[in-house]
Amino acid sequence: MVWKTAILTASDKGARGEREDTSAQVIRELVEEELGGEIVEYRIVPDEQDEIMASLIELTDYFKADLILTTGGTELAIRDVTPEATSLVIEREVPGMSEAMRSAWMERNRSAMLFRGICGIRGRTLIVNLPGTPRGVHECLAALMDQLPEALLMVTGQYRQ
Repeated sequence: MVWKTAILTASDKGARGEREDTSAQVIRELVEEELGGEIVEYRIVPDEQDEIMASLIELTDYFKADLILTTGGTELAIRDVTPEATSLVIEREVPGMSEAMRSAWMERNRSAMLFRGICGIRGRTLIVNLPGTPRGVHECLAALMDQLPEALLMVTGQYRQ
């Protein structure tokens, strides 16, 4: 199964072209090599709740992504609003996935306890907030990789018991 995947980066500096988006590169590699997914859309938006929400809605409703992986905006800074934007567009939360990411990442990095990312479902799309660093992205996505295919089968309505 080829999963249609979208990447959304929340970064003021990235949106202004002042920073290379290396976290999205890690996501792209893991999705294509480990999950067998296809990137159907990639975009960078500033750390603005309304812009993040609008992008998440468009990626689910227009692009029909099976999976949206966000990066950035998930820590404690005032402008880190990706979890809040995500919570306003999802219909159901998937707390076990968020817990698994934090737990796995904290084994190697105690500051992972400051990561506030959430996971949830909008329609038939799974949305996963990832950290804004390449290492954090790798640690968190690796923690989910073995369960993502089954989760995506369930979310997209293709799961057969």
